[in-house]
Amino acid sequence: MNPAERPFSGASSAQNLSRNLNTPPGLKKSHKQPASLNDSSQYPVKAKVSPQKLIERYQNGELNAVSLLHQLAQVIQIHLEIKETIAPGDLLCFAFCVVIDGVKYKTGTGMNKKEARQNAAKLALEEFLPSLQQFRPSLPDTTDVPPPLPLKEESCIGGSCQNRHSYEAKVPVNMQIPHAVRAQLTRLMSCHPEFSGCADTIAAFVIQTGSECKVVALGTGGFNTRENISSDGRILHDSHAVVTARRSLMRYLYRNLLMFYSKNPTLSQQSVYQHKSNSDFLCLKSGISLHLYVNMMPKGAAVISPKLYLNPRSISAWKVSNEIGLHLMVEGKVFSVFSSAAENFAFKVVSMSTADKITQWQVIGYQGALLSHFIEPIYAQSILIGDSCCSEVRGMEFSVCQRMEGVTSQLPMFYCMMRPQISLVPSVANCTAGSNQLTLGINWSEGDIALEVVDGLEGKTVEESPFKSGPTLASRLCKAAMLHRFKLVAKEAQRHDLLVTRSYREAKRMAKPYQEAKSMLRAYLCQNGFGSWLEKCSVSDNFSK
Repeated sequence: MNPAERPFSGASSAQNLSRNLNTPPGLKKSHKQPASLNDSSQYPVKAKVSPQKLIERYQNGELNAVSLLHQLAQVIQIHLEIKETIAPGDLLCFAFCVVIDGVKYKTGTGMNKKEARQNAAKLALEEFLPSLQQFRPSLPDTTDVPPPLPLKEESCIGGSCQNRHSYEAKVPVNMQIPHAVRAQLTRLMSCHPEFSGCADTIAAFVIQTGSECKVVALGTGGFNTRENISSDGRILHDSHAVVTARRSLMRYLYRNLLMFYSKNPTLSQQSVYQHKSNSDFLCLKSGISLHLYVNMMPKGAAVISPKLYLNPRSISAWKVSNEIGLHLMVEGKVFSVFSSAAENFAFKVVSMSTADKITQWQVIGYQGALLSHFIEPIYAQSILIGDSCCSEVRGMEFSVCQRMEGVTSQLPMFYCMMRPQISLVPSVANCTAGSNQLTLGINWSEGDIALEVVDGLEGKTVEESPFKSGPTLASRLCKAAMLHRFKLVAKEAQRHDLLVTRSYREAKRMAKPYQEAKSMLRAYLCQNGFGSWLEKCSVSDNFSK
């Protein structure tokens, strides 16, 4: 067994998957309370009452917890549900939980329903009120609120385009997502506050299903390893937040494949995949969409001077090429591929910039080559940037969308240039990183029993990490761990043709449509003057286990 991959071994795989199902059996019918409540006689709200005054009344004992939640739902336009559920540990009592903008809070219990609702509301307010100022820095003094940002109606999910609408106009997805990310980050950090300094840079992938937004993968970090290129696949060469989050997403996708191919019908039904007619590949179930959140503008061509838009003739052709072309990252620093400094990186680990990688993933999908043997490409419908230092996203629009305009017609079946909705949203993390944690990053995906802490410069898990794969400290995100998951899924899917592959490199090369799409994308960038994509050192993919 690969020491870097314990969670997927033997019978414990099914146990872990079963233990992490989202909807517990016996979940009862929910009692929904939409934001626009009409029953003002039960929860009256004066036209000029501010959220701060409502909170003060609650703290002074003038309002109970349930009343405060309903009144806040009206004033600041949040989507509120108070759901009856089952008591933890099969206790013989009533149980309720609060769901705010798709985020589920702790379960409250009581000897009667009224008591259980109040206890659930109190638990939710303990977490929600501290984050309220962060997400709404300018809480309104009246009930007037700005209109929500528009949602894109056309999306391309799993290689096919379909219409989607916000489940409620007053709760746009671009507000639900940062709220969900912040709640998940808070839960992880509350369990391990000693690593709170690792949360300075964060990226997360969120799955939206109907009215629910759920964080399924999360990563932080900002460094390349200073180690030499690994020949055994057990060193993480790139630990930047978006790359870490994307590899965590791949773990989530592998876990759902194991669920799909499981002989347990309950697990199989809980998977996010479904068979698609006229295709040998799986795709995401109808109604499921993927979103990416980052709390810093991705480095590279996304960070572009407004002058290139306002007065492009005043900028030299050389500067334009340097700003909008491809970029390289070395030890946390960014260089244009046209820069003379790029010639001095022969003995250092170099990767493409975060912006360039997102550009690539929006064309070939976030699933990677190995997963492409089983599933259609998966794209992010929206990219949300919670960077308080940014005032516009034109650079990101150009980097991700405009550079690849027109490439879709040249791509193989199922692949396309997916134009995501790109917007600015509130930040979910404060800059608290200390010097002793500057190089550390965390990773987590749904179903993990604990977060993993990796030293980006070393490319390995640290000794103090809550999760460690084994004595070698290889990260669960490393290539060797991914190959192990790939073989597990190939076995469950009875893909014997994939089990005979001799190396990680060969398994990737066998995903021919994926490789064709990747080659076409890179050729397209080069032909249009954006520079040449960095070729990986082949020795890093030649391992077999």
